[in-house]
Amino acid sequence: MEQLYKEKHRPQFHFSPEEKWMNDPNGMVFFNDEYHLFYQYHPFGTTWGPMHWGHAVSKDLIHWEQLPIALYPDEHGAIFSGSVVVDWNNTSGFFQDGPGLVAIYTSADNYPDSDRPRQRQSLAYSNDNGRTWIKYEGNPVLSDVNITDYRDPKVFWHDETDKWVMVLATGQSVTIYTSANLKDWEFASEFGNKAGSHEGVWECPDLFQLPVDGDEHNQKWVMLVSIGDNHEFKEGSKTQYFVGDFDGTTFVNNNPDEIVLWLDYGRDNYAGVSWSDIPSKDGRRIYIGWMSNWRYANQVPTEEWRSAMTLPRELSLTSSKDGVRLVHQVVPEINSIRKGSQGYQNLTIESNQPISFNMFSPLMEVNLEFEKRTSDSFGLVLQSSDDEKTVIRYDVEKEVIAVDRTNAGDNSFSESFAAVQEASLKIENDRFKLQIFMDASSIEVFANDGKVVFTSLIFPNKPYDKIALFSDEGKTHVFSLKLTELDSIWGK
Repeated sequence: MEQLYKEKHRPQFHFSPEEKWMNDPNGMVFFNDEYHLFYQYHPFGTTWGPMHWGHAVSKDLIHWEQLPIALYPDEHGAIFSGSVVVDWNNTSGFFQDGPGLVAIYTSADNYPDSDRPRQRQSLAYSNDNGRTWIKYEGNPVLSDVNITDYRDPKVFWHDETDKWVMVLATGQSVTIYTSANLKDWEFASEFGNKAGSHEGVWECPDLFQLPVDGDEHNQKWVMLVSIGDNHEFKEGSKTQYFVGDFDGTTFVNNNPDEIVLWLDYGRDNYAGVSWSDIPSKDGRRIYIGWMSNWRYANQVPTEEWRSAMTLPRELSLTSSKDGVRLVHQVVPEINSIRKGSQGYQNLTIESNQPISFNMFSPLMEVNLEFEKRTSDSFGLVLQSSDDEKTVIRYDVEKEVIAVDRTNAGDNSFSESFAAVQEASLKIENDRFKLQIFMDASSIEVFANDGKVVFTSLIFPNKPYDKIALFSDEGKTHVFSLKLTELDSIWGK
């Protein structure tokens, strides 16, 4: 175990389990000055298997302490995804003195004498800051024999109606339930049968309210919905979102049904949801996702462990001429691992004459601001050699940004891995900004202050050590380039 967190491809500033398999983040909650991260965990293998809830805690969202497994399979089945809330007013009756934590999760087994999956919702509660859990003797608390895919409850308290609200993934829709006590649930409404993308089964919903452009008097509700892998959909599993209104019972989409809004344009941000019970004085909506894709998650070339989480991000809403859209920003706590930096100003990249810089660390934050001049396209290459590189390119005419990992490193494990990931993005005032976080096996790209985001796994044979800025068929100006070394969060 001396080499823990030193293995090839091991993320150095993203959370990954010490060993074995991890997928969806679960039960994220803030309580008693700790951020909790539970997650789908298979403690006996490095591929998906009987699901437990793994557990880690953090004081700052960046440095994590792994704790013992929180929830084990039981007579009701494996422990699939779900959420945790603080029951501040003891509506559940589980607590003697003061508030405690209640987990709402999916129990997954098969119907008796059948191979048909059975998914039901169950409860567990903790009196000791999530260190130990007692399962409710009345489990399961919610079931529906008619719906096979019936999972991933995300629960929150709705002040205006004085009730708990649950959003539940139900096949190709999200069903909303309400409760006064977390034990007895009533059907409220169903959303989504015709809205958005239906390329795969709907999973891992979330529903929360955000101000538009920071205006507390103009609030909208955001529903996140992840879409499971369908072999006919070339991108594998992805996450979409809807912007609308919610009255405690019904969610109404503000966009036409056919409009699909993607949370992230990279291949590797799935099943993400937001933290519960962030204090109002903080006020942020903080999100984290599973940094993989069901198309190849079981095959990626890591040995002792599989999977990591994205960097935690603050989500906000901004208005654009296309409508209200989500914006991502890495949480400012990232500053705790920033080390030395090098900066460059006012560079002109001549047509087809790249400018190269050595990267002084394999763990790097790159901040870059281009100004469009006369070129057709411009961008940067992150590389360890001419053969092994990731290219980030902006096409001026098409107004498309692309993250190309076709030659990023090892992609032999899946035909779907080599990919050019693209998104439409307009340049603002001829300026184009990039913020890039580069870890041992991932690149997260935030374009124009997080209006477009790409989360992308890479598996280079040796760490990238060079960055080259390029301009095709014309000049591009670079206002600023800043390279910042990032520290490992492990082993201190």
